[in-house]
Amino acid sequence: MQDMARRRFLQAAAGTAVTVWSSVPGKAAPSERVRLCIVGVRGRGRSLGLNLARLPHAQITHICDVNTALFASFGKAIADVQKSEPKTVQDLRRVLDDPSVDALVVATPDHWHALATIWGCQAGKHVYVEKPISHNVYEGRQMVAAARKYNRVVQVGTQSRSVPHMIEAINYVRSGKLGTVHMAKAWNSQLRRRVPAQPDSTPPPELDWNLWQGPAPERPFNVNRYTYGWRWLWDYGTGDMGNDGVHDLDLARWGLGVRAPATISGTGVKLFFEGDIQETPDTQVVTFTFPDSKAVLLYEQRLWSPYFLEGHENGVAFYGTEGYLVLGRQSWKVVEKRNKVVFDKKETFSDVPHLENFLACIRGEAKPNCDIEEGHLSTRLAHLGNIACRVGRPLTFDAKGETIVGDEAAAALLRRRGRKGFEVPEVV
Repeated sequence: MQDMARRRFLQAAAGTAVTVWSSVPGKAAPSERVRLCIVGVRGRGRSLGLNLARLPHAQITHICDVNTALFASFGKAIADVQKSEPKTVQDLRRVLDDPSVDALVVATPDHWHALATIWGCQAGKHVYVEKPISHNVYEGRQMVAAARKYNRVVQVGTQSRSVPHMIEAINYVRSGKLGTVHMAKAWNSQLRRRVPAQPDSTPPPELDWNLWQGPAPERPFNVNRYTYGWRWLWDYGTGDMGNDGVHDLDLARWGLGVRAPATISGTGVKLFFEGDIQETPDTQVVTFTFPDSKAVLLYEQRLWSPYFLEGHENGVAFYGTEGYLVLGRQSWKVVEKRNKVVFDKKETFSDVPHLENFLACIRGEAKPNCDIEEGHLSTRLAHLGNIACRVGRPLTFDAKGETIVGDEAAAALLRRRGRKGFEVPEVV
């Protein structure tokens, strides 16, 4: 599959003229729009698709999902917005074969993010991929390699990178106005619903269960694997540290100006979710140190919390010698010595600037606000934090080799081999 995709890309590159994109406001002509395929149309994919359909330089030409029962409703919703109905495709590989598609928007479960992105790059498509970008550290590095080799725009769905008040807040942190920042704390404090056990069963006829499993180990169909429960099973998900937590870790890492951690230590347990199928922790505390900074990054997670921390369900705080800054989706504030509140600003949050940035990058007018490498560095923190919790001991990380030093059991969790036909390639 990888070789076929590579040949298709090279053939297309040899015979295709360069497209000049118009920057005229309003709905662009069809030939001037970025032609998109939404891959995965439940939940997040639906939201992204509808937002993109409203933008003048986007056209949703295809929707792709392993469950054909989802096509009619989503296709109609897109058509109602953009006044043209997208084609429907069950197998992503058929989209890769179609030279009319400029870019993929990957909103599948986590275990498909890497392979869909790599295949897309090999087929000459640009990619918008949801966070966490990967299921494990190895996959993320291969995604970066594919984007670079095929010179594709790969934007990661950490939308905070494009939100005006978050950019302003991070610039404030890095301006020195807080003094020396010794610690950043990222948190995820919310109340998640339980996932009670369900018996294995027969998949519905409209669902290609083999294709849904993709790179993951082969398992019988189970409603919990296919629906909400997959996020809390290690075969497919990365827990909430890899889900919502990546947003907060990304902001913390961005503000501190750090890349790879030197040490990782943490505790992860199940308290609230005892007795159900969830494998990932509902309660986590993870600490990172960095070779290029004296600051400590602390991550806290509570999935049984009916109240917020510092007024935010998810957020980040930067603690300096002259004051501290608290940042969330709906506001940010700065507090100085003697608890003087300098300001407390209420704000709005939208995905749209991030999507507009992606389209502008494809048109050659901008650079990604969250390029795949930045997304990999932040997702990597979540992977390493999860590994430290799973093995129950501190880790030392070698950034150059992207490996864990002196701990074979922990290092083994940095990657996995995909099922036959769905392997993440060693050479992209």
